[in-house]
Amino acid sequence: MTKPYYGQLSEEKVFKDPVHRYIHVKDELIWDLIGTKEFQRLRRIRQLGTTFLTFHGAEHTRFNHSLGVYEITRRILDNFNGRPHWDPEERLLTLSAALLHDVGHGPFSHSFEKVFDTDHEEWTREIVLGDTEINQVLSNVGAGFPKAVADVIEKTYSNKLVTSIISSQIDADRMDYLQRDAYYTGVSYGHFDMERILRVMRPVEDQVVFKQSGMHAVEDYIMSRYQMYWQVYFHPVTRSAEVILSKILKRAKDLHEGGYEFKQLPHHFYSFFSGKGSLSDYLRLDESIALYYFQIWQEEEDRILRDLCVRFLDRKLFKYVEFNPNQRMTDWPELQALFLKAGIDPEYYLVVDSSSDLPYDFYRPGEEEERLPIHLVMPNGKIRELSRESDVVEAISGKKRTDHKLYFPLDLLEDEREHKETKRRILDILLK
Repeated sequence: MTKPYYGQLSEEKVFKDPVHRYIHVKDELIWDLIGTKEFQRLRRIRQLGTTFLTFHGAEHTRFNHSLGVYEITRRILDNFNGRPHWDPEERLLTLSAALLHDVGHGPFSHSFEKVFDTDHEEWTREIVLGDTEINQVLSNVGAGFPKAVADVIEKTYSNKLVTSIISSQIDADRMDYLQRDAYYTGVSYGHFDMERILRVMRPVEDQVVFKQSGMHAVEDYIMSRYQMYWQVYFHPVTRSAEVILSKILKRAKDLHEGGYEFKQLPHHFYSFFSGKGSLSDYLRLDESIALYYFQIWQEEEDRILRDLCVRFLDRKLFKYVEFNPNQRMTDWPELQALFLKAGIDPEYYLVVDSSSDLPYDFYRPGEEEERLPIHLVMPNGKIRELSRESDVVEAISGKKRTDHKLYFPLDLLEDEREHKETKRRILDILLK
């Protein structure tokens, strides 16, 4: 039965949460969105992809994170209530966008997107606007409500203040995933004083700003983010697992395109192999489905697919060395030729992976991507960009760090039963 109006639940619903202690749901709309099958699917998609192979506690899901972003947003809006520049009519829109911002993620999202040339943000838009339970729930608020939610998530909504709460250099999304990922990986880097940050947040016309008295809490947040990226998100072992995962999907796709006959037909992937995956096809995919295929592909006739799946499932990952593109590229043609000579396909077993992060930046006119700066509101009411007040933040502003690794199967190269001299030459080059 269609609900013409969404009000408050007769009794507040509460989720117990290890990061925020409790997540409070008072709105019928939010409760109904959580109950949709598209949102429940996020229980079957890990937040950190292959990171569980490095930090064994990292089994938390996109569902956990999405609830956390909603809760932080709810608390922000409670603090904004009654303040200038905040329109309470935007409350349900902001909460809905916070809850649904990641609903388009797929299994092992980033690897899947890379191999099949898809974009989780586009899938999010399709889920919000398409023939889905989420769209039906949102449409009950009003005909234009689903598009407004999609616009906030896509950062095209007219009220930039609403967008900045969920997506900016310090937002509800980042504040949840830094703390949540730190909790589940067991590291200490991602902790910062969120309570202080929430207390000093203020709405202005087009973005959230922070009282100057809370600057040190913001500095702490930025350094936590920096440490989490290099110690957790870009961990070389996680990246090794990511490389193997990407190569599994690529090998399966290449085999399909070459007419290979799988022992068990990978029905769930067929439309993506051909670049024609529909929304219903996409929503059928989750990590339990992907892992099922990896299990059965261990029995395939194709040696490469079989080996890669065994490596991923049994955690027999690739080793790595630092890769300086300026120095290493002179060795690249020889390395590829030697791999082929040793009977090891370099397309799948010799992989360069790069990671880069910009911990904080301010917008410079003319740049392709606008990065809205973090602003402080001074005691005299004037607005100042953060790095102009913080020596710590000024020191790292605009400094992009990039890291390159070269991944390879050390176990195959150390097996000298065949191509002994060739493999020794490969190791000489790789380990020099």
